[in-house]
Amino acid sequence: MIKLFCLREFLCYKTPMDLEQHHTFRVALCDLNGQMRGKRVPGSYAGKLDSGAVRMPLSVPNLDITGADIEDSPLVFASGDADGILRPTERGGVPVPWLSGDQMMVPMSMYNDDGTAFTGDPRHALVDILARFSARGWSVIAATELEFTLVDDTGKDVLLPIKNPQTGRRLDTCEILSMQQLDAFDPFLTALYEGCIAMGIPAQTATAEGGAGQFEITLHHQDALRAADDTWLFKSLIKGLARQHGFAATFMAKPFPEDAGNGMHVHFSVLDSDGKNIFNDGSEHGSDILRHAVAGCLSAMPASTLVFAPHANSYARLVPGAHAPTAAVWGYENRTAAIRIPGGAPVARRIEHRVAGGDINPYLMFTAVLGAAINGIDDAHPPADPITGNAYEAKGAPQLAADWTHAIDLFETSPDIARIFPPQLIENLVMTKRQERDKMAEIPARQQWKIYLDTA
Repeated sequence: MIKLFCLREFLCYKTPMDLEQHHTFRVALCDLNGQMRGKRVPGSYAGKLDSGAVRMPLSVPNLDITGADIEDSPLVFASGDADGILRPTERGGVPVPWLSGDQMMVPMSMYNDDGTAFTGDPRHALVDILARFSARGWSVIAATELEFTLVDDTGKDVLLPIKNPQTGRRLDTCEILSMQQLDAFDPFLTALYEGCIAMGIPAQTATAEGGAGQFEITLHHQDALRAADDTWLFKSLIKGLARQHGFAATFMAKPFPEDAGNGMHVHFSVLDSDGKNIFNDGSEHGSDILRHAVAGCLSAMPASTLVFAPHANSYARLVPGAHAPTAAVWGYENRTAAIRIPGGAPVARRIEHRVAGGDINPYLMFTAVLGAAINGIDDAHPPADPITGNAYEAKGAPQLAADWTHAIDLFETSPDIARIFPPQLIENLVMTKRQERDKMAEIPARQQWKIYLDTA
């Protein structure tokens, strides 16, 4: 059983004095693939983190999915592989429940030597987009729904469905909203909720989903930057705790070819300076600003495919009729649409963006979605009419990129993307994904899970 911290203990862990009580602690940033990259440092570093005591090559956020440098990257040999400075994010230090003992980790962001933000750091991209909302006196409230699959990776060459811990038999059927399925994995799910309390992550409901061994956890609505931070940390928590319990958890978009894929939906609304939801006009349809935000999301969606489907495996999920949107359409209370406007009380009017797979980088995903929304609000153009019925049968609707190569090319050249992401991040992500595409082309599709199982 992991140690359970009360909220007061958690908040105290943010101070340098408390970090100094540890012989060592971890510092880590998020790379373009959502991986934690960092160092283990002595407790004496605790009071020096803000002053740049930890340095790291600027090329580190730009490693490929295997952890290798990007060939011909200007961040490596051309610049002498220069260092940047790591500084703590607003998230503060957190415990690491998936490791033994009382251990801590401090999330970091990358800066240049002159103190400016390094624009190849994906978290900075989200900070910049949120600043555009702040300039209007607005704040973004967001939440994520994360699907993942518990699997058995002990086979030599084949990824296997997980065994039911109570019966020892492999799961081979879907158990949508099954309480029996939740009970079978109670020790893991209990540890997961305890880990969330320890880390200050607002986990809400857990449900069994449509795939064998697939679950979904929802996080509570909160400040969008904090929501992205928590989503990043939550993915590591789930994967780490699964290993503690003798199996693996993966966010691969399609762990098994014939089974359900893993998605990650994001819900968001925007509050004005008085705390009022600007998407709410008192009606079931929402405000003009909501529709402008929808228009922006639809416009940028095809070119954002690379963010929503960043890996070779991602495109096995993006097929018509597989509960993963493939057309850039929207609708009210329509789960076949890429963008859904949920029903309910007008005061809670929000946008649900349903495209991303579970294998995304949360910072890039939030940036793509919220950046497209603020672009749409700035442009004030209406969207196409909302769709009714089955969106997979929509005729003439703009489509997401059909394959990885097309997605990379669209991301590199799209005017919409250029309004959302800084040039350096666009260049770095494109170089990273082209290198990964070439590497994965040499690995049979049935073996690619070995790369993505723990990294997606």
